[in-house]
Amino acid sequence: MRKYYSLAITFLALASCRQLPQHTPELTVNKFSDTNLQKIYTVQDERKTQELQPYLHHNKPAYRTQAALAFASVQDTVAIPDLLGLLSDTTTAVRKAAAYALGQVGHRKAEDGLIKHMPHEGKPEIQATLLEAIGKVAGPAGADYLANYNATSEVALAGQAWGLYRAGLRQQYTPKGVELAVKFLSAVRPYEARLAAAHFLARAPKLDLTAYRQPLLTAATSDAAPEVRMAVTQALGKVKTMDKAQFLSNIAQSDPDYRVRLSAVRAMSGLEFRQIKPAILSALQDKNINTAVAASEFIQANPAGVEIDTLLQMLPQVQDARVRSGMIWVMLRNSQPHNRALLNNRYKQQYQNAKNPYDKAYLLKALSGDVENYKFISEQMFAAEQPIIATTGMEAIITMRQQGDFPRRLEADFAEVFKKAVGSGDVALVGMAAAAIRDPKFNLRSHYKDNSFLTVAQQKLQLPRDMETNIELQRTIDYLNGKRESITPENPFTHPIDWALVKTIPDGQQVLLRTDKGTIVLQLFIEDAPGSVANFVELIEKRFFDNLYFHRVVPNFVAQGGDKRGDGWGSSDYSIRSEFAPLHYREGYLGMASAGKDTESNQWFITHSPAPHLDGKYTIFAKVIDGMEVVHQLEVGDKILEVSLK
Repeated sequence: MRKYYSLAITFLALASCRQLPQHTPELTVNKFSDTNLQKIYTVQDERKTQELQPYLHHNKPAYRTQAALAFASVQDTVAIPDLLGLLSDTTTAVRKAAAYALGQVGHRKAEDGLIKHMPHEGKPEIQATLLEAIGKVAGPAGADYLANYNATSEVALAGQAWGLYRAGLRQQYTPKGVELAVKFLSAVRPYEARLAAAHFLARAPKLDLTAYRQPLLTAATSDAAPEVRMAVTQALGKVKTMDKAQFLSNIAQSDPDYRVRLSAVRAMSGLEFRQIKPAILSALQDKNINTAVAASEFIQANPAGVEIDTLLQMLPQVQDARVRSGMIWVMLRNSQPHNRALLNNRYKQQYQNAKNPYDKAYLLKALSGDVENYKFISEQMFAAEQPIIATTGMEAIITMRQQGDFPRRLEADFAEVFKKAVGSGDVALVGMAAAAIRDPKFNLRSHYKDNSFLTVAQQKLQLPRDMETNIELQRTIDYLNGKRESITPENPFTHPIDWALVKTIPDGQQVLLRTDKGTIVLQLFIEDAPGSVANFVELIEKRFFDNLYFHRVVPNFVAQGGDKRGDGWGSSDYSIRSEFAPLHYREGYLGMASAGKDTESNQWFITHSPAPHLDGKYTIFAKVIDGMEVVHQLEVGDKILEVSLK
């Protein structure tokens, strides 16, 4: 996920959060009055492995535990032997922390030690953590172990399922493991096992699930948990049967949870439009805006056979700019030349008359349905005063270049647009254009005999603020110079934890996030992510977030804000460190957006549903405890009126 995009788990259902009594809880002093804990977190923040390692052998279990957890963020392989040794510690919390940290370090050389320790561990909760850690480091041996493990408790069973999921993300799975995951979908299995199995089947690449059509369909239509149904419905996209269009259409039009409906829409990729037309048209008019957006994105990604007249009839009733953009894009894409010219003039005029910058941005994106609009789009992009218009204009240019039927006669023109964008000085245009230049599908290398313009642009950046753009430029410079691998520039350490501020933040501190859609109440995780929470509170006290916008909303994934530019490329003049604790992304969890490890600053996101692929990669620092219904209605351009401590 960029500082925006570039989709596990606690063992308590989020439903418990919704049932919390609506009174102010008694706040308690956080644990950082302990100076030794401060020291452990400080050397973690400074990434000083040698100073941290002695704490792994401290006589106090609490310090051994925190030191082990610190290596989940530091992720130095030097600590693997010590962490493996802690798996035999007499204290439960230490063993569990060590198992989690070994998974987070993520190196294959921990695999054998984790597997060998399993028979000696009797605590189900630690067995579960070990099994998930095996999945994070698994090679063929780990994948085979997970597929054949015989869990003796529901907790361990859930850990096994999450282990299968973690290994599956890395394409480490066996036919027996796939079969086991399907069995885990049974209604008699615990929620955690069903959820993990559903995500494994949905996300593990290169799976053909045709043989499991019936158990998948049963789970997708009857599981009591919408979080399970949505993931299984996504997995149904990997089933190849004659009735696929029918059963996905039924789910898309009947499930009571919008997240399941839009998962069905996304799973229809590759089907002929005539087979799914009623479901797609219904989704474009869904009562939840996220489903409508997902449907418009679907027809843009799958425009073949989509009828222009049908979209024209529907368009006047569609108010959301993103939905309209996708529909207009398809209309332009599928129109005959004489009709296309008329439509182009109409929507260019609408662009000129639009007042809202987000509306203008999405109209510009819509115009990329006709490649001949590239001159108009690039002109507006370079002349735009609002960053969101310029950034979306570049997205439109890249979208046009990505089309399979892109005319070769325009290759040089687009190469020049990208070069001009790199020289523009705008961090978003520079970064996006740099990424486009090194796209091997574009074959642009021959157009840049002299790539010094990239180096000149890189020298103008301000670090660490512009680190994301710096990374893109360096990768492109290395690509044009023929280097097979690019070394990611290291982000300088510039913002140590403010311990004086941390001590003033009680455990359980709440935050009011007022939007023009309603109020959301957050609870901060000061003891799990002190640096991130302190940074967030500092920005709140400076009124940094007031009157900003949610600049990115990905249906059934995240709503993201905190960017003063309003386009996802705005950062601060400093960066903070990533803090990875044994927390898991569920519905309503807040994470720090980043361009990679240790690049966070001021952008954050709220999840719509479980997003286990983000676990251990993006800092979790808070959760929604009230107002989740507001989160599910947020749209791009909705305003953050005020953020304040409760």
